[in-house]
Amino acid sequence: MGEGDEARLVAWSRELRGVHNRLREALTVTREALAAGQPATRDLLLFCHGFCAALTAHHEGEDGRLFPAIAAQHPELHDTLRNLRQDHSMIAYLLGGLQAAVARAAPPDELDRHLEGLAAIMESHFRYEERQLLTVLETLALDADPGTVLGPL
Repeated sequence: MGEGDEARLVAWSRELRGVHNRLREALTVTREALAAGQPATRDLLLFCHGFCAALTAHHEGEDGRLFPAIAAQHPELHDTLRNLRQDHSMIAYLLGGLQAAVARAAPPDELDRHLEGLAAIMESHFRYEERQLLTVLETLALDADPGTVLGPL
């Protein structure tokens, strides 16, 4: 394996951490705006739509491209990948609840409860995923665009 190949392989672990950090930051910005008393306006609706779309695309990319590549090269991670897919389903459900609350201009305390629940599950999921997969991602052979595999962030 040449030097360029090794750099490309290690990049998957950096890409995953980077996307997770950007999603964490986006959720923090949303929560801070809500805490500062900004009402559920069109701006919050647009931000929620963007955040929800980015998180959804991230999980769909993992389920569709990343996890199958990991499963092919590391069959011992079958249970881990199943758990991560279950998390993705739960997060999608929570995102649906958040989107519905924003669309109907729910009061700030209700929106915060949605965001708090989403933040807790998302953080738990990201930490588990990073603990289980970062080492694997450092050696994963997957020739694909990171934006397609991990989402557009």
